[in-house]
Amino acid sequence: MPNFKNSRMAEDIKREMTAILRELKDPRIDKMLTIVRTDLSGDMSSCKIYVSSFEGMDKTKESVKGLKSAEGFIRRELFHRLKMRKSPELTFVADNSIERSAEISRKLGELGVGGED
Repeated sequence: MPNFKNSRMAEDIKREMTAILRELKDPRIDKMLTIVRTDLSGDMSSCKIYVSSFEGMDKTKESVKGLKSAEGFIRRELFHRLKMRKSPELTFVADNSIERSAEISRKLGELGVGGED
């Protein structure tokens, strides 16, 4: 069970990663990329960062390639911004949750569900 410090650090990483994403200049990284979730290990040595894009899974996977190539820069930025003893090893995972939620919303709209009459 993650403790309070661990979950707080995971939220801090998520917040800072969102800011760092906006600073990256790699054309492979989608401008509409969103951090869905961060999973920080118990000993804070590794962190999985789940990302998703409105433009679909293909664009998300391309963005993950760009993030992997910028991993050194991202780790250094997290280290300095969060004043950590040791920067965790980052793993970027493509997630299609935003695409799925947009699809569900579209289908509900087609069915007339959603409160707009």
